[in-house]
Amino acid sequence: MNITVAKKLTAKQTALVDTLVAKGCSIGQAAQDAGYASGESGRVTATKTLKLAHVQSYLMQRMNEEFGISATLAAGTVRRLATGAKSEYVQLEAAKDLLDRAGYKPIDRSQVQVAGDIRVTIDLG
Repeated sequence: MNITVAKKLTAKQTALVDTLVAKGCSIGQAAQDAGYASGESGRVTATKTLKLAHVQSYLMQRMNEEFGISATLAAGTVRRLATGAKSEYVQLEAAKDLLDRAGYKPIDRSQVQVAGDIRVTIDLG
């Protein structure tokens, strides 16, 4: 946790962001779980809270942390599919995805050839 960001947040703000990131629920549900007023007023207050710069900064930090953790799980899944999927098509697609992410994507080449004569006739009379 970034200490400078955390010092600016109230306990409710921290709980709101942590609930949103951990549960992936609606703002209204996160507001209720974080101790904001129930119903529409809690959702409105939480929505305004999430627009504050220091709260947004903490939200982005928490999302980056969560994506980092999830990325290791996703990479493991793709690696497992590349080696152990029953379908050869799934194995191929997983292998291509791993190679692409490792920087070994094939070069996209497109070649356009135009053959033939182009004639324009303008009759002004």
